[in-house]
Amino acid sequence: MKETVTVAMIKKEQDSKKKQKLYQTYVEQMTPTHSCIKNIFHAFLVGGLICTLGQVFENIFLHYGVNQENAKLYMTISLVLLSVILTGLNWYPRIAKYGGAGTLVPITGFANSVAAAALDYKVQGQVFGIGCFIFSIAGPVILYGIMSSWFFGLLYWLIK
Repeated sequence: MKETVTVAMIKKEQDSKKKQKLYQTYVEQMTPTHSCIKNIFHAFLVGGLICTLGQVFENIFLHYGVNQENAKLYMTISLVLLSVILTGLNWYPRIAKYGGAGTLVPITGFANSVAAAALDYKVQGQVFGIGCFIFSIAGPVILYGIMSSWFFGLLYWLIK
């Protein structure tokens, strides 16, 4: 009787190892492979294109007689508007999938995170949906941005 239990346990253990090996093979097949160099290139390309587009906007505004300070302001507004429109059309996520970290150029990435949250929670209504959750993604960025600027400002003040 004891031998039967031992043989059954060995067989069960072999089945378990077989299942584990099959599962590992499945995971390896399904896990996407990433090329670090390729991702860096895509991020550099997309981030550079966004920054170049910003410079194009600024040059256009300067060409039409807007002063330097206002041209930068209008360029920022244009990039935010374009980012929100692309998010609404569901194109920004596609660009982000290709460009990765390159789409996190601060102004466009921030606008995308706010617009995406607003779109996700609009079904819950203006107040309890959009109003409550619009900064759910961007909120930590704002919080830690303010906290770090306060900390470094205090540090700068103490050093001077």
